[in-house]
Amino acid sequence: MKRLLALLLLALAGAAQAATWPVRAGEAIQPALDRAAAGDVVEVQPGRYEGNLVISKPLTLRGIGKPTLSGGMQGDTIRIKSADVTIEGLIVRDSGDSLLAQNAGIYVEPGAHRTVVRRNDLVYNLFGLWIEKANDVRVEDNIIVGKRDYASSQRGNGVQLYNTTGARIERNHISFVRDALYVDVSHDAIFRGNRLHHSRYGTHYMNSYRNLWEDNDSYLNRGGLALMEVRDQVVRNNRAWGNTDHGIMLRTLQDSRVENNVVAGNARGFFIYDVEYASLAGNLVVNNQVGVHLAAGSTRNKVDGNDFIGNREQVRYVGSRDETWGGEQGNYWSNYLGWDRDGNGRGDVPYEANDLVDRMIWRHPAARLLLASPAVQALRLVSQQFPLLRVPSVVEPKPRMKPTHKTWSDWNGKERPLPH
Repeated sequence: MKRLLALLLLALAGAAQAATWPVRAGEAIQPALDRAAAGDVVEVQPGRYEGNLVISKPLTLRGIGKPTLSGGMQGDTIRIKSADVTIEGLIVRDSGDSLLAQNAGIYVEPGAHRTVVRRNDLVYNLFGLWIEKANDVRVEDNIIVGKRDYASSQRGNGVQLYNTTGARIERNHISFVRDALYVDVSHDAIFRGNRLHHSRYGTHYMNSYRNLWEDNDSYLNRGGLALMEVRDQVVRNNRAWGNTDHGIMLRTLQDSRVENNVVAGNARGFFIYDVEYASLAGNLVVNNQVGVHLAAGSTRNKVDGNDFIGNREQVRYVGSRDETWGGEQGNYWSNYLGWDRDGNGRGDVPYEANDLVDRMIWRHPAARLLLASPAVQALRLVSQQFPLLRVPSVVEPKPRMKPTHKTWSDWNGKERPLPH
């Protein structure tokens, strides 16, 4: 008890000694950062400040009334070299444009653990935030807009995480960058409540494990969410719509859960490549050109309780044998032509995607106009009865007769992305 009291008194004494250093318009910020001691606060008053800042001790840099810090189009606008630094309430802009030097609005160096960046506007920087080998970083409630007049390949990423653990990236609005979030060799992180648009990928994951991706919006990108070489991922309650390639890409992924997401109006809703031991459940896949593109031996997955509605091609499957989907809940397929004689809510005949009619439509897209005709329906029935005409397919023995997402039609009209 005495030891606990002593530690408490020591902490209170440290807090009492913390000083606030004001910086007014026309003054330089770096001298205040140099004078400040660990734990102090440097408060920047409204105005525009030029220069490239270096923070090499644990302190808080706080803007009052959103002052502007400009890096003058060279180097990093702010470079953090110490752990336990907080940056809040600033407009941070005009970094250099060297991809080789990884110029950023805020560059977090290796070892700068527990950095907090919140309620800032990071605009016209090459990389909004570059975070490398720094653990338990928090990036919250920021607006990040890249150099939108640059070609996509010449932009940096909105937030770049490399070799980190325990990051929390929450409620940020990121646009007009190369990839809004780029996550490489970074584990045990939370990405929640972000809005990501007009970029190459909303999020690009590589070689990262045990991360949570929740309640994010990825829209009007080329790709919404790309998960590559990952394990133990949870992807839930997100919305990926209007992306010109895929909504959610799962590539070389194992032991992960993808649940209760809306994937609407993309060229491909899900692109699933080399995926095993994953669960896809409760997702709404609606009005995509291809609902699911399944390839490269993606098997031993549980796909159950999803709604596949109005996709021009429900499943594009490339494989040497049938893949069985469905289970206790069953998936709903809007183009299922079977019946439910016993009224148990499950179809009496299997649903089969990627049949002879689907193959014909891949080769001759104009044939879509005849999908509802008796001749095409008869062709589909014949292909089911004569195995020689059949190709390997995704098959569901007892599909669900009604969708679980009652408001699926709210996602109509999301399939016309704007140019960027």
